[in-house]
Amino acid sequence: MIALKLSQIGNSVGVVLPKEALVKLGVEKGDTLYLTDAPGGGMQIAPYDPEVARQIALGEEIMDEYRDTFRALAK
Repeated sequence: MIALKLSQIGNSVGVVLPKEALVKLGVEKGDTLYLTDAPGGGMQIAPYDPEVARQIALGEEIMDEYRDTFRALAK
């Protein structure tokens, strides 16, 4: 577990992520992180947008379902 401290940043409150957390998340300065609801009522932070992940999964389903059609169109 990594403890994070909230700090005043102008009129907002921010969190400074230590290098260890940045490495574990695979992110660097300027990247976007997403705070989402987690099972059990908590929250989680991740370097990917769950909506984009859902859309990719849907696209993969469509490609699997219509694989033969796509192959025929590619000829």
